[in-house]
Amino acid sequence: MFCLYDRSADMSAPLKSVQVRNGGLYLSASLCDHCFSGLETVALMRRDDDLLVFAVRHRGAGGYLLKRRNSAGDRVVLAPDFFREHGMDDDVERECAAHWISTDAILMIPQVFVN
Repeated sequence: MFCLYDRSADMSAPLKSVQVRNGGLYLSASLCDHCFSGLETVALMRRDDDLLVFAVRHRGAGGYLLKRRNSAGDRVVLAPDFFREHGMDDDVERECAAHWISTDAILMIPQVFVN
């Protein structure tokens, strides 16, 4: 049985800031290496006003591609359909802190969906 994160649980210090813009989630190479090393896809889920990013370990399981943006290894998850479905237009730009919750293997980005 899988348990989603407990918001009252201790979280490590924010790893890095992430950006949501143009229907995509922009992640640094160091953040991806720490949380999603060797993986090509992730799943996105909204929980209240937070964005949860899960690793997808089996390529056939679906999910969103962790697309390489540049030679430094920064990545983008292009998911305009997901963000629009949750009320975030393409012109919205947000920078948020990301927390890695190791007990559940979730990258949690709080308050992404707060207007």
